[in-house]
Amino acid sequence: MSLFWSLWIMFLVVLNLGITLFLFLWAPRAKIPVQQDGTSGHVWAHGVLREGVHKLPLWWIILSAAMFICGFAYLALFPGFGRFKGLLGWTSHGELAANVASNNARLDELMKRFSLYPIEQLAGDPAAQQLGGRLFLDNCAACHGRSATGNPLLGAPDLTDNDWLYGGDGKAIFTSIHDGRAGVMPPWASLGEENVKNLAQYVLSLSGRPHDEKRAEAAKPLFATCAACHGPDGKGNQALGAPNLTDQIWLHGGTPADIETTIRDGRQGHMPAWSPRLTEDQIRVLAAYVYHLSHPDHAYPQ
Repeated sequence: MSLFWSLWIMFLVVLNLGITLFLFLWAPRAKIPVQQDGTSGHVWAHGVLREGVHKLPLWWIILSAAMFICGFAYLALFPGFGRFKGLLGWTSHGELAANVASNNARLDELMKRFSLYPIEQLAGDPAAQQLGGRLFLDNCAACHGRSATGNPLLGAPDLTDNDWLYGGDGKAIFTSIHDGRAGVMPPWASLGEENVKNLAQYVLSLSGRPHDEKRAEAAKPLFATCAACHGPDGKGNQALGAPNLTDQIWLHGGTPADIETTIRDGRQGHMPAWSPRLTEDQIRVLAAYVYHLSHPDHAYPQ
């Protein structure tokens, strides 16, 4: 704080406290003219209501004096009077650092225990679930939603349905969070609009959805192009992050129009790497929480 602002704050404190203290000391001794009946002479409602004049009650005076004492004591002990640091040397930064250190010490004990178990087993630990849930809300809910059911507008997958693009075991989930993922579905507009519509109907047929059989039959030879990633039976490939097309779970929406858009224009998905923000221990706990979301009945082994 510069000298000017320090002096300005000191001036304001002295001015406000000085005026208030003056009024406090003057008010009990002030002489207010009164009528013979003890009122000020102010009347309302045609004389029915009259303003009386009474001394300040003792409890109010004692309470106000105590507040002044507390105010002066605060300015002496804590920073608040310009650049004066206070007799206790307290700072908000110091208190924050102490709280963070205390919290980290408690977390270290938990993390040591958590490190003893694989992620799948850790998923059943109530303490890990609680900590992982907080990490999820702080870092993942913006895309996947607070309930982790995903967002088709962003291409963020549902994490509660046990359908995984890159694998759903503890190691795969840890890798997804730690390193991030980049998924690309190339555009196939070059096939022509009719073929795009036919392929969309064929994809619908793979998951048993209502579809146009003639269009789906016409697209069978074309699906060989898609099979390079999604497999000849359309069940996907977790090594590539190619989704399963047979399970009626849709990353970007499952209407015919959505599927046509995906085929025609392609899709690009990006899961950022969280290793720059979270420690490996935190990522393990977060991975355990995500595993728990799709295995809610997973018990914690004793």
